[in-house]
Amino acid sequence: MNGLTSKERAYLKGIAMNMDPILHIGKSTVTPEITQAVHEALEARELIKINVLKNCFDDPRSIAERLAERTNSQVVQVIGRRIVLYKQAKEPGKRKYLGKEAKK
Repeated sequence: MNGLTSKERAYLKGIAMNMDPILHIGKSTVTPEITQAVHEALEARELIKINVLKNCFDDPRSIAERLAERTNSQVVQVIGRRIVLYKQAKEPGKRKYLGKEAKK
């Protein structure tokens, strides 16, 4: 998967600003179950926001990198304890954010 351009990243950040987190990561940090939930959410939505709770002692940036690697997604941003991940839908018809024009 190619990296996001700065323009694509800025566009996705703008969309994510108005989103609520759909997953919360607590003290158990990145478990196989969390990884699976992130994978399923990305397949359904393409763009997700995750909240890292205060009882999680891992660095949100490292959590984001680990989740992106395990789900073949991309880290859009990490601000404080919020993580935004993006994974483009496989089928062009199901793409919500970066459509056919983003494919090169």
